Amino acid sequence: MKTTAKKESKENHMDMNLKGKVALVTGGTRGIGYCIAEKLARRGCNVIINYFRSRQSANEAVERLEKYGVECYAHRANIGNLDQLPPLFEKIHHKFGKLDIFISNAALGSFTSMMDIDDKSWHLAMDTNARAFLRCMQLAVPIMPRGGKITALSSLGSTRYIPGYASIAVSKAAIENIVKFAAVELAPKGINVNCVCGGFIDTDSLKVFPNREELLREAIERTPFKRVGLPDEVADVAVFMVSDMARWITGQTLIVDGGYTLL
Repeated sequence: MKTTAKKESKENHMDMNLKGKVALVTGGTRGIGYCIAEKLARRGCNVIINYFRSRQSANEAVERLEKYGVECYAHRANIGNLDQLPPLFEKIHHKFGKLDIFISNAALGSFTSMMDIDDKSWHLAMDTNARAFLRCMQLAVPIMPRGGKITALSSLGSTRYIPGYASIAVSKAAIENIVKFAAVELAPKGINVNCVCGGFIDTDSLKVFPNREELLREAIERTPFKRVGLPDEVADVAVFMVSDMARWITGQTLIVDGGYTLL
């Protein structure tokens, strides 16, 4: 029994070993994105982190990731601008010759009610979130070998009402449906496509909500564990979804909310 248990433990460890893999994480310099990048690097994965605003933060993130003995660099690009996307993937192909893992984490949007959505807020959310995910995936797949993994990050607003979240919510719902269609179409190529939907997570992104305190109180009261989630807790699931342990999962949106949506 001890020998069997030891063997199973070793096999499970190997399934989470990403040594030699190449991953792109958009929005990978802070919050959930950085947590994912760090967990990938810790498992031996070479990591490209996309960023747009702070070069200093990106450089600091790269320095921390390289301490795990992997290759890492940061690529500046506004993923809402489709013209800036091809160079991102061309550089990955030139440097590594492949991309095994694509994690779409970067997101942006303005806070509006449904009746107040204008063209600017609509395009900001849809272009940076849903459209960018689709275009990045189209550019990633040609350099992705069999066994490749694509995972997008979503949020509870995709299926539930959150005050002021209308334009972003629509883009998140679009992402979850893109995942379903892509999963079927990319299965013959041996590529898994999934989505991780986080609940109320304690990140800087939550701080920009104008009604943050009210949302936090409701979330803590409604969640069975009586707290909000941590970036690590979402990142752990995202890394699992791009590992071989999730090879028989595709087209799914996995909710990581501590039971919030059960009540």
